[in-house]
Amino acid sequence: MPERTATRSLRRLLFLALIAVLGWYGWLKYKEYEAAYPELFPWTELSLTDPVGPYTDDKLAALAPARCAALLGELGLGDATGIVRTASEAQCGYVDGVKLGAYGRPDYGDLTTSCSVAAALSLWERETVQPAAEAHFDSEVVAIETFGSYSCRRLYGRADGPWSEHATANAVDIAAFRLEDGTRIAVLDDWDGAPERSAFLRDVRDGACNLFRTTLSPDYNEAHADHLHLDMARGRPAGWSMCR
Repeated sequence: MPERTATRSLRRLLFLALIAVLGWYGWLKYKEYEAAYPELFPWTELSLTDPVGPYTDDKLAALAPARCAALLGELGLGDATGIVRTASEAQCGYVDGVKLGAYGRPDYGDLTTSCSVAAALSLWERETVQPAAEAHFDSEVVAIETFGSYSCRRLYGRADGPWSEHATANAVDIAAFRLEDGTRIAVLDDWDGAPERSAFLRDVRDGACNLFRTTLSPDYNEAHADHLHLDMARGRPAGWSMCR
């Protein structure tokens, strides 16, 4: 009887040891996978060198100004960060502005956005805009025309109601793209224009949906007939996004 009890105890110990070994092995394999594909997990730290994943927009929206500036600096995109703008309205202004023209191509002209928008734009250019230009036109986008970012106003310029993301430079309106040979693809003229131009614009819109919390195009309403509105919608719950 004592031998049978000892045998059972040994078997239990061996079984528990096997479970522990398998658990440890599984944990090591999981950590390897997490390290190889950090973009697939909501709790990993954002890097602007990682591919775009299902949680990239949430991570961009949650970026603290100092961390955001550091990420841009790692890519050599942080020449003009930490720009501050105050306003008479408490809901307006920003402390984390980034001057996009400071780092060259594509040229945005004289444009300053919040840091998280600048970070999202850098990923959008690399992962969507330039590949789409190469695929449709065998060219590179050298300039992106906008209707600006900062505007101390409420949504749609109304006298009351919610404040626009533009009030904190947390949004940008994209009007057109210019290629190396001078070709200009404009949202207003080309959304329903020549097939390759229309397809390019829809590709860049769809790619923006993976990076910005809000992406609005001419498919949304008449107010967006001439631009793509992109914003980070701070304060929205994780997982929230709008793509139209």
